[in-house]
Amino acid sequence: MSPVPTFRPFATTPAASEPQRGSASARGYGRRWQKARKQFLLEHPTCQCSDPTCQRPATEVDHIRPHRGDYDLFWDEANWQALTKECHSRKTVSEGRKTY
Repeated sequence: MSPVPTFRPFATTPAASEPQRGSASARGYGRRWQKARKQFLLEHPTCQCSDPTCQRPATEVDHIRPHRGDYDLFWDEANWQALTKECHSRKTVSEGRKTY
């Protein structure tokens, strides 16, 4: 008698075969980042995206140039911009990266 096959809907998706990324804290987004992010959003309360009609409240701080683990670029406030969740996701997708 053969075993009953198990239904595994995500077993063959690309995400299942990709290596896991580190935690947010391990990638630099720990307590220090949360404090800096909060202060930046207080100073830049509206979305700074390229759409002049988007004047919605900003909820995320984006790295204009992806830092890819570069500590100096990560903390360079000249490389930060305040965006809404939607604008940040749109920018991330246009750069060919995943949204999380």
